[in-house]
Amino acid sequence: MSQASLDRVLAVLVVAVAATGWVTLRAGAPQVGWVFTLHGIVAGVLTIAVVAKLHRSVPKAAGARRFGRLALGLLVGLATTVALIAGFIWVASGELLSLGSWTLMTLHAWVGLVLVPLVVVHLMPRRWRLLRPGPSALTGAGRWLSRRSFLAAGGLAVAGLGLFGAVNILARLRGGERRFTGSRWLPAGGIPPPTTFFGERTPTVDSLHWRIKVTGAVARDRAWTLDELGATGTTELTAVLDCTSGWAIETAWHGVPVAALLDAAGVSDHARAVEVRSVTGWAASLSLDEARRALLATGAAGMALPSSNGGPCRLVVPDRRGLDWVKWVTEIRVS
Repeated sequence: MSQASLDRVLAVLVVAVAATGWVTLRAGAPQVGWVFTLHGIVAGVLTIAVVAKLHRSVPKAAGARRFGRLALGLLVGLATTVALIAGFIWVASGELLSLGSWTLMTLHAWVGLVLVPLVVVHLMPRRWRLLRPGPSALTGAGRWLSRRSFLAAGGLAVAGLGLFGAVNILARLRGGERRFTGSRWLPAGGIPPPTTFFGERTPTVDSLHWRIKVTGAVARDRAWTLDELGATGTTELTAVLDCTSGWAIETAWHGVPVAALLDAAGVSDHARAVEVRSVTGWAASLSLDEARRALLATGAAGMALPSSNGGPCRLVVPDRRGLDWVKWVTEIRVS
């Protein structure tokens, strides 16, 4: 495989890993489990391709004394390696591994997010031309789909698939149990660990003055105090909170269905979406059907919801990951 072809393969793989990884941040339904599998397989192929790239490029760049490009290339390679190794160790270890307050899954996700702009900078300004098919892209001597390139790409795919399979076999041998998302199960029925995506501190929310509002495409804007919210009628829902930090817990949540507040406010016949907002500004967008299946939880595991877990009120959305389980809910906006 030529150097240009390898660069193209790497660019495609980075985009594929980033795209599937971005989807996994919010996908929590079993029917999209294939996205997590695809993400792992592509990551395996990317690992082999990065090794091949570094083996070819580093000696050549050092010999030509292109130290600026070499430094940037090594930075991209380092970020890619850290993200991939963190992900594979997470799978193979059979344990919920942490580095300080971060789990390895958190490290994997954040380094992966940083990697995309690094790749863009690495390709600028001259390497973009390698990704543009010219007149001979299919037929000329430098064509993208030469027999040699096709066979080399196939070899990368097989090696990457083998790496993915080996890591998962090792995980099974170590006895680790993971959800289809890759998250490790915590004991069921407890209070979830307090985490936030950006590591923000728990805001101070005065439950006596707290209100939850329903606004937007409704017949009338409404607001409820905590006592008024409970008086609308509470229910219990057992659901899995699957955090992007890499853990999952199934527990019983106690609260008020979002549907009850939507019905009380009178949702417009033309409404299609619901945005649930936190006092911190964090928000999640749901379809109207998803919102009607969701719960505004004021308690968990038979206890009042701790403030660190979103109290006095947090969103519980079955089949969504923790990013969309908005904490400290203050507004539901219908559109």
